[in-house]
Formats: sequence, structure tokens, C-alpha cells
Amino acid sequence: MLRVNDLQKTFHLADGGTVQAINHVSFHVPKGKFFTLLGPSGCGKTTTLRAIAGLERPDSGAITIGTMPVFDGSRSVFVPANKRQIGMVFQSYAIWPHMNVFENVAFPLRVSRSVARADLKRKVEAALETVQLGGYGPRPATKLSGGQQQRLALARALVVEPDLLLLDEPLSNLDAKLRETMRIELRRLQRDVGITTIFVTHDQSEALALSDEVAVMDGGRIVQMGDPESVYNRPTSRFVATFIGSTNFLAGRVVTPPGGDSQGAVETPQGIIRCTFAESARKLNDVIVSIRPESIILSGANGANGHTGQDERISALRGSVAERLFVGEMIDYVVNSGGAELRVRSNPHQMLALGDTVELRVRSEHCLALPA
Repeated sequence: MLRVNDLQKTFHLADGGTVQAINHVSFHVPKGKFFTLLGPSGCGKTTTLRAIAGLERPDSGAITIGTMPVFDGSRSVFVPANKRQIGMVFQSYAIWPHMNVFENVAFPLRVSRSVARADLKRKVEAALETVQLGGYGPRPATKLSGGQQQRLALARALVVEPDLLLLDEPLSNLDAKLRETMRIELRRLQRDVGITTIFVTHDQSEALALSDEVAVMDGGRIVQMGDPESVYNRPTSRFVATFIGSTNFLAGRVVTPPGGDSQGAVETPQGIIRCTFAESARKLNDVIVSIRPESIILSGANGANGHTGQDERISALRGSVAERLFVGEMIDYVVNSGGAELRVRSNPHQMLALGDTVELRVRSEHCLALPA
């Protein structure tokens, strides 16, 4: 449905400098999929989305929506935004305050002048029903809650029956509880409608919860792309491991190189850790080991340090509890081990006291060696 090929865009600054906002970006999104561009501010994700929408003209590369080339730098092709058959929801929603709900949704149809009056009413009401705003047509748009305004913006984007739906951080203006609810509604809506969706966010929780595929961006480039589970559990770099979720990093030296199963052992100040090696770290001597807080099993110490005799795929380290934070559904522990502070997430029924000596056990498939 959407193909982006070798896209580049450079901005020229007033002081004479330049910023390469999009740096050789390529990806393909099949029909009906939910694809997310994820990254920190300034990484190029919004510029990429605006280029797809036709709101920015790239310097080079190509963009195809369906079978229609909407940009091709080599052939000087540039289709205006209003001809691209897209729907877009902005971060601010851009709701017209002087119009009621019905007229907000009807606006793009009235501007296009391509829909008969009888069909316009039917299309608007159908779009409102789709986003669970049926019967809200006469209500002033300013009298809607934040979540309802977000759904109104979605209805306005969907009423033109676009080939592609573009979402520019549409949940960022909602409070935390409503954001969680709207994630579920947005994913359900996207699946029910079956529309190909490109979503831009800096929130890794949103990206993991909503997406079929995630592209992590940094410095104008896509640094890793894949399904949410593989990107989270198998980051290819320290940047991706840090940006997506929380992780512990332990510096070490390889003592057993990885074999055919990509498993090896790393000596760290905390002990010897058996782990899985990322492809980029397989031939290195010095690495860092990434361990997610939720992958560590915490218990009272039994004297073990290093590999356990029962299962060599499990490494056991020792430490002492330095901090304990109760956050409802879990307890966040900070454990001092070998001169480092490790974060551990445990169930709320396991109550360890400050200063307790503990054992940290982790399976090799949950430890990832990355380039140092």
C-alpha cells in the first residue's frame, strides 16, 4: 500500500548550517497494517510523515501510495496533499470551534465538492458511528471531552474514505488514563476499518501496543525495524535498547564466544553471565550485556554466584536491596551488585527489605550482548 524508497530531506538553517531530517529512509507497509515511526524529538519521524502527506517536499527518493507515485525526485513528480487520498489526524486535532460535530466531519467533503448532499449526510453519520459518536452531530465541538475530540478528528479523517491514514501523535494531549483507553479504541477501530495506518510517536508504550511493525528512528535514519516483540527483546544497538523500555547495562569481556545458537558467556564485575549475542557483537571481545528489569527473578540469596549447577542457561548474581518503590501492579527494586545499580521489577506480593542480600537469576535468552 505504501512504499517509501531512499527518501532524503535537508533543512537549511538561518545561520548557514544544515540539518538532514530524513537520511536515506526506506520502508514498505502492506495494505491494512499499522506501522509506527518511533523516536525522540528531532529524529525525523514527523518530517517523514509530512513528506508522505505532501506537506513537505523531499529532496530525493520516491513515495508510492497504492499504485500512484506521489513523489519521485528523479522524475520531478510531486502530487499535492489534497490529491493523495489520505486522511490525517494532527497532534492538536485541529477541531473547528465555530462548527458543530456534524459540520467538522462534513468539512472535507464540502471542500472537495465531490459528494452529493444526500450522500454527504449518510457518509458523515456513518463516520460518526464508526468512532462511537453517533447522535453527537448537533453538539458544539467545543463541548466534547478530550477523548471525544480525538475521535471527532478520526471521523473527519475517515469520512473521505482514504487509502492511507496518517496519525501525528494523536494521543499526546490526553491524560495518562484516557491515553490508555484510547490506545485500545484506536487499535480496534483500525482493525475494524482495515485501513493502512502510519503512526508517529515518541511513546514506546504506544508503539508496542498498537503496531504491526515499528521503525525506530535516530538522526534521520531508521536504525531498526521489525515487529514490536522482536524490537523490544532483540534490540540491535544500545540506543534502541535504551529508548524502548528500561534496561540494565553491564560492561564485560567475552569468555565463551557465541556458538551456532548465538549463546556465549560474558565476564562482568557482577559475575559470569551466559547470554544471547546480537549479530553486531558476535566477533567482539568487549561488549555490554542488556537485561530488562522484568527479566530478572529476585529471591533471597543462597550463596550462588555465576552459572547455576541446575541449568547453565540461568545465571545467578548476588546483590543487596538499595531501594524499593511500590507502584501498584509491581515493585521496582534497585539492587546493588558488583558496584552497579540494577533495576528489578517484581510482583507486589514479594516484599524484600532494604539491605536484604538477594540473588538475581536470569535466563540466557533474556540477556543480550551488544557492542560496547
